[in-house]
Amino acid sequence: MENPATTPLEEVRSNIARACKPARRDPGEITLIAVSKTHPATRIIPLIEQGQRVFGENRVQEAQAKWPELLERYPDIELHGIGQLQSNKAEEAVALFNYIHGLDRPSLLKALARAVDKSGKRVPCFIQVNIGEEPQKGGCAVADLPDFLAKVRETAIPIAGLMCIPPFDIEPAPFFALLAKLAADNGLTGLSMGMSGDYETAVMLGATHVRVGSALFGERA
Repeated sequence: MENPATTPLEEVRSNIARACKPARRDPGEITLIAVSKTHPATRIIPLIEQGQRVFGENRVQEAQAKWPELLERYPDIELHGIGQLQSNKAEEAVALFNYIHGLDRPSLLKALARAVDKSGKRVPCFIQVNIGEEPQKGGCAVADLPDFLAKVRETAIPIAGLMCIPPFDIEPAPFFALLAKLAADNGLTGLSMGMSGDYETAVMLGATHVRVGSALFGERA
């Protein structure tokens, strides 16, 4: 009999491994991004000490306030910028993050390309797709994706893959499947999709990166 999971991190990792089985995937292919936004260092350190090395932050300013000291202590951490990024924060984001999720519009592309050229740090970016065609959400329109990818490929920015946030309270599987198809059609393998409520479904449908917050840290206040 297997030992029961004793921590939220072990439970999430176990769920990822279980979701991989029917899809005949290797759990080692899945990057678990622990979404540490709004959580202080005192909540983050226990996960680091349990072996978690990949974290995600929504806001550049918040990340700047708490991560430099943590990165000095734990230099092998990989930090992902996962929130909607303002163009005027592009230079700071390139300096701080190892990956950026959410490249979704020409103005941000221009700012990031300038920041990458200036710093010489080639930060891979996931292209955010507005997979549910929701006007209130960021993301490149599905119809505009080929043209936008062509523009990104003209710059020094490496394309990590595609990213999406499906509509709330609707079965996410069709949206994850569509993102996987769009990636395949455009020669991309990275898929940043799936959060605390649906990461197992995302894994079964090809996610390479899942962004999990509340399942690891508990609900935010």
